[in-house]
Amino acid sequence: MILRGAMAALTGAIAMLFCQPAAAQAGQVFFDDFSYATTQQLQREGGWTPRSQAGHPGIEGARWSPEGLSLLDDESLRGNRLLRLQARTDGRAAGTEQVQLCHQRKYLEGTYAARLRFRDAPRQGVDGDPVIQTFYVVSPLRFDFDPEFSELDWEYLPNGGWGSEKTRLYGISWQTVQLQPWKAYNQAHEEFGSLDGWQVLMMQILDGRTRLFVNGRQVAEHGGRNYPVSPMSINFNLWFSPGGLLPASAEARVWEQDVDWVFHARNARLSPEQVMAEVAALRRAGTARLDQVPAAQPALESRCDF
Repeated sequence: MILRGAMAALTGAIAMLFCQPAAAQAGQVFFDDFSYATTQQLQREGGWTPRSQAGHPGIEGARWSPEGLSLLDDESLRGNRLLRLQARTDGRAAGTEQVQLCHQRKYLEGTYAARLRFRDAPRQGVDGDPVIQTFYVVSPLRFDFDPEFSELDWEYLPNGGWGSEKTRLYGISWQTVQLQPWKAYNQAHEEFGSLDGWQVLMMQILDGRTRLFVNGRQVAEHGGRNYPVSPMSINFNLWFSPGGLLPASAEARVWEQDVDWVFHARNARLSPEQVMAEVAALRRAGTARLDQVPAAQPALESRCDF
């Protein structure tokens, strides 16, 4: 009986191994499909950190609210769970809550992807606030024009902002920046038009070049001094651009952004088709989360502030 049980366990382990996608077998994958029951599990089991520290970006004096994070059932796919970010404003700094979630600071080269749902209108209240919905990787800005600052991000602006009213998605690779007065060195790509609904955003960071993809289509390639040089954290946040909020009102405007899954293959260039195949294989294998990416050496503090 003992031998039979051991053989069954070995057979199961071998089956699970062959069900795993190629990148996972190579031991270089981070994946999370946000199937947690609670936000406490999101932190404890998933290694995610909700932001509570004040500061850049967004509305000066606004609160970064861990309570703006929730997990819920996907109404369109039975058994699937989603991460939801919710931000709100009544037009005053004191009445504004923004939200951010970050993973450990240990990611650099490789392929990144996430499936997100952007929205062109608030869940509650009047439309018009300049809201920014994001997926990005970043290292801290220690001081103005920090040469080790690294950031690559996707930012969706359904109501425009930063001097333009156009709806657009930004793909930005940063070299460095000074916050006050603002002076930035980066490369930016803009995709104009609505992206309301589910999108798959992807970044390939390898061999001195960053390639950006929207729903499987390459839209930009950046490099040179804008190539990242230090370990970064994986982030999602939802915030409001300063200087453009609608007037104060009694009813808050509530905005939401959803995340289905996030994926990273360390030191590997995967095509959009390969990424989708990897994610599908992980889900078929029943892998809700997988973290094979080693911690940075020496270990770096995981923080969600800029």
